Amino acid sequence: MSSDLKRRAARILKALRKQYPDAHCELDFTTPLELAIGCILSAQCTDKRVNQVTPALFKKYTTAQDWASADPSELEREIHSTGFFRNKTRNIIALGQALVEQFEGAIPNDFDALVKLPGIGRKTANVIMVSAFDQPGIVVDTHMKRLANRMGFTKQQHPDKIEFDLQRVIPRAAWGEFSHVMVFHGRRCCHARNPDCAQCVIAQDCPSCQIKQGSKLDLSD
Repeated sequence: MSSDLKRRAARILKALRKQYPDAHCELDFTTPLELAIGCILSAQCTDKRVNQVTPALFKKYTTAQDWASADPSELEREIHSTGFFRNKTRNIIALGQALVEQFEGAIPNDFDALVKLPGIGRKTANVIMVSAFDQPGIVVDTHMKRLANRMGFTKQQHPDKIEFDLQRVIPRAAWGEFSHVMVFHGRRCCHARNPDCAQCVIAQDCPSCQIKQGSKLDLSD
C-alpha cells in the first residue's frame, strides 16, 4: 500500500471530519442490545423506518430474555414494516436465546464472539464495536462499499474484502470515525445515482470525480 494512498485517505478523513463533525450511527438506541436489534431490523430497510418501529419494541422488550421468549407471530406483526420480517424475527429470537444461554443476557464486547451470534455478521459486529463500545471497527454498508470504490481505496465488491483493504489504508484508531463520516457523506452527497460532485468537499481527492472532470489521480500502490 503506497504512502501516497494513505496520505490521500488522511486528507479525505480530515475534510469529511470537518464537514460532518456530528457524524454518528443514525439508529436510535440506548444499550448495546438495542443497537444489535436495530441493526438486524435495518437489513434492506432504512434507519428512518427502523427508528419509527423501535420505540414501541424497546419499551416492550427490555432484556435478552424478553426477546428470547417473544411470540414469533406477534413479533412478526410488530416489525412487519421493516421487511423480511420472518427471517428477522427468527434471528432476533435466536439472538436473545444465545445471549441468555452464553452471555448472561449481555451483548459481548468482543468482535469474534459477536460474529458467532445469530443475525450478527461482520458489518453489524463492527457497528456494535464502534457505536456501543467505542472500539475500532470499519463498517462496510452499501454507502461505504460505493464510496470506497469511487475513491480508489479498493477494487473489491465483497464487503469483507473491502473492510480488509480499508484496514490497510486507514489508521486503526480512526476506523470508527472514518466509518461514520463516510456513511454520512454517502447519504448526503455521494449518492448512488447522482453524486453531487459540485458540492463535494473531497472532489479534488476523488478519482471518480476527477475522471468526470477530465483529470486523473495517481492511484498507484
